[in-house]
Amino acid sequence: MTGSTAPRRRPARPGRPARAARRWLVPLGSPSRRLLICLVACAVATSFLAARAVQVQGLDAPANADVASLETFRDALVPATRGTITDRNGQLLASSEPAVNLVVDPQIIAGNGLEPDGMGLMERLKAEAGPGLIAGLLTYRLGGDFKHYLDQLSTFQDDDGQDIQYAILARHVRDYKYILVSQDLARLGYVGLQAEQAPVRLYPQGTLAANLLGYMVYDDQRAAGQYPWSGGGGLELLLDSDLSGVDGREVYDYSSHGRIPTGVTLVVEPQDGIDYQLTLDAELQYMVESRIQTAVEQHQARSGTGIVLDLETGQLVALATYPGFDPNALDQADETNLDNRALTQAYETGSVQKVLTMAALLDAGLVTPDTPVEVPGQIESGGVALRDDWAHGTLRLTATGVIAQSSNIGIALLARQMDKGQLSQYLASFGLGQPTGLDWPGESSGQLPGADMSDQTRDQIAFGQGLSVTAVQIAAAVAAVVNHGLYRSPVLIQQAWTADGQPYPVPEQETRQVISPEASAQLVAMMEAGVVVNHRGIDGYRVAGKTGTADRYNAACACYRGVVGSFVGLAPAENPKLLVYVMLDDPQNGQYGSEVAQPAAQDILRVALPRYGVTPSTTAAPDFVIEW
Repeated sequence: MTGSTAPRRRPARPGRPARAARRWLVPLGSPSRRLLICLVACAVATSFLAARAVQVQGLDAPANADVASLETFRDALVPATRGTITDRNGQLLASSEPAVNLVVDPQIIAGNGLEPDGMGLMERLKAEAGPGLIAGLLTYRLGGDFKHYLDQLSTFQDDDGQDIQYAILARHVRDYKYILVSQDLARLGYVGLQAEQAPVRLYPQGTLAANLLGYMVYDDQRAAGQYPWSGGGGLELLLDSDLSGVDGREVYDYSSHGRIPTGVTLVVEPQDGIDYQLTLDAELQYMVESRIQTAVEQHQARSGTGIVLDLETGQLVALATYPGFDPNALDQADETNLDNRALTQAYETGSVQKVLTMAALLDAGLVTPDTPVEVPGQIESGGVALRDDWAHGTLRLTATGVIAQSSNIGIALLARQMDKGQLSQYLASFGLGQPTGLDWPGESSGQLPGADMSDQTRDQIAFGQGLSVTAVQIAAAVAAVVNHGLYRSPVLIQQAWTADGQPYPVPEQETRQVISPEASAQLVAMMEAGVVVNHRGIDGYRVAGKTGTADRYNAACACYRGVVGSFVGLAPAENPKLLVYVMLDDPQNGQYGSEVAQPAAQDILRVALPRYGVTPSTTAAPDFVIEW
């Protein structure tokens, strides 16, 4: 026995430090001390959680409730259905069709509706492919730019580093196309696209009456500067507040997968817009537009206007202007063709004005149809020579002959008998120099000199220069002096209804007696003489009318350049029912109203008279005294 009594030391276990290496550990003491420390830690944690609960549910409860509501509810606009516009026979001219704005939350697209932390590999790969696949689908179904869709779907933060939660992919998508997109996405298993109601305005007749109906510019288009010249036009603008109605609201439960079908829904119902019926006859309007287009192209004019007016009611049965535009394709329209020239373009009317001058002279008792007028080859007016459109020596015409031969000199000599203030008052009573009462956007009042006009201006006004009118103004004025002397403000709206079918008030028509019925009858006979003498009637009907040719004022050079050719006709002359007015602006192939405007007006009368049940004349025109 070697004899060592020292105790044997146990070797250290592999991977376990020796005792000397563990001296830094703090002994926990007894089990009771360890339990006390644990209880204190739990108490501190519980106190913190309780304080946080008091803050969330007590002190900050309203604010947190609002945040929660925003995260689980959506507040959506429910657009009112815009009112319809129809013609006098109920034919639809303007209506609205359901459509949507296609919107997206890119944060939902990023995870395809799932939280990133809870996604598996396959789910993550599917979500990453989502933006490109969805962009391709939208390009296929809706058209448009693939890159635009992809950028909207895959841009998750703005320039300030804030999360983007709302982006518009496509605007005014027809409902059926949105349904196709939704079905495709459901089959593929993708979520995140939603729809906001955004109805579109449709014009089923295309270009028909476009300058009358007008057009709509949506808020987003205006904000983007897409159509900077206007917020709308025509009746769509004039009647906008009534047509629009009042939008409603809808609040509903919402999740990352969209609307929750069984969730809570609160709805404030919209009030749909007013429906309007016009005095316009769509079929006759089409014929007038076609005939005016033919005249403009044939005579190479800048533009043309055609009006058909019911003399007994003052209703505008047709109101056409060419060139126009298609309100369904506003992006292809020429800005210069958007206005209704019949109400916004003022011009010097030419010899049609002689009808109004003669009406004032007849009513004032200064002339009769047989009043003799000695018409020399020229007269002095304001230091310059005033001549007729044809060279002649001294003529011995009656007042009827002055109208029939359209003598500038003759009408100027007769007008010199009337006080200038009185002449201006008569013309104002006929509606010149003031709006027509249609309250048209951008309507021109024209220009009518007052009592302080010069002698030369009075001479010019007598035959249609020195003042300006619109086509509707001159048509309504002539209608007054040939319709028993009763002025009726032109009417475009026949009636209107609310969405539930109740009558809705329309503008009242203004009426006033402007000349005597006797003077009116004399004037119609004098106008018929002009048609008969020049052999320009139409088969079956006695027609009264007056041509007009005026120098055209050109604002670009502040000078007169070109002409305006026009014709006003009414039939049957023995008891006028319809009035037609045609005007061509700056024709290059022909210039006189008798050659550029009268043929079109006669064609329109041939169609309009039988269409409205006007029977052919049964009496012959009387004998007219043209010379003395």
